[in-house]
Amino acid sequence: MIQLNRDAKPIYEQIKDGLRKLVITNSLIANEKLPSVREMASKLAINPNTIQRAYDALESEGYLCSVPGKGSFAAPNSGVDTGRRDALFQTFDQTAAELLFLGVNGEELWA
Repeated sequence: MIQLNRDAKPIYEQIKDGLRKLVITNSLIANEKLPSVREMASKLAINPNTIQRAYDALESEGYLCSVPGKGSFAAPNSGVDTGRRDALFQTFDQTAAELLFLGVNGEELWA
């Protein structure tokens, strides 16, 4: 499900990015139940608080939803949080501007 690299970026970020990718690629379909925090922590051999932190962050971004007493589920594709969209657009704009500065022409950038 999720591969962790102990030498790379923080584990919390790896879990968050891995789960986000599973939701975006429809590997986790809408309303599919995710493993419990304890179950995921046990499988990955990490602290449950790390999993809970990733679940909470993804819920605030609109990728997951939680139902008290039932668990966490992949959110329906009703659009992500506007804050996340804005952050992605800003990153895109900065990357595109830097590529243009480095000599990439508009056609290459469009492709």
